[in-house]
Amino acid sequence: MKLLSVNLGSPQPVPYTDQPQGVTGIDKRPTDGPVRVAAPGHKGTGASGVAGDAVCDTRHHGGDDQAVYAFAREDLDDWESELGRTLANGCFGENLTTDGLDVSGALIGERWRIGSGVVLEVTSGRIPCRTFQGHLAERGWVRRFTRKGATGAYLRVIEPGEIRAGDSVEILHRPDHGVTAAMQFRAVTTERELLPGLLAAGEALHTETLAAARKYVAAQPR
Repeated sequence: MKLLSVNLGSPQPVPYTDQPQGVTGIDKRPTDGPVRVAAPGHKGTGASGVAGDAVCDTRHHGGDDQAVYAFAREDLDDWESELGRTLANGCFGENLTTDGLDVSGALIGERWRIGSGVVLEVTSGRIPCRTFQGHLAERGWVRRFTRKGATGAYLRVIEPGEIRAGDSVEILHRPDHGVTAAMQFRAVTTERELLPGLLAAGEALHTETLAAARKYVAAQPR
């Protein structure tokens, strides 16, 4: 298991985002050399956890629970076959394009060591948005991405440091529950009856998902 690329985006003006200044950093490109990774701070004020990467709409993106976004090259290859077009590393807005790792099937709270020092923890899957659809210029993209459910994974930074393309990825810890990034995604999008089951992942969940699951459970008749 390894990193194929570390991908960074810069602010670009586009017509398909509702970000107040009309810019997005979703178009990420592979970069050479080491890149610093660290916790960016709370959502709304903290942006990307990857140095040199732009997160422009901090209302919905960035912050400690979404510090880094990873997507599997295998899933990009699958989409290439389905869409009939080339998909470069980073084109889904991912910071990390991985090889040999089941990213969407990773457990919430699963920890990865990348290279010699960086440790990241899986918090949630990625929910597609209007900007993602506009960036790919695929009709009905939000619906198609949701249906497939290969979401990739957002990660928080447990131990900061530097990473680069070619670094090994080692799974340091796998929790004993069965809550995956893909299950979390389904629970907050199309299968809300799954929300109670997410609580098995506890505090490792994205804080917004944890709050949603607790609210759902509290509202159920007793």
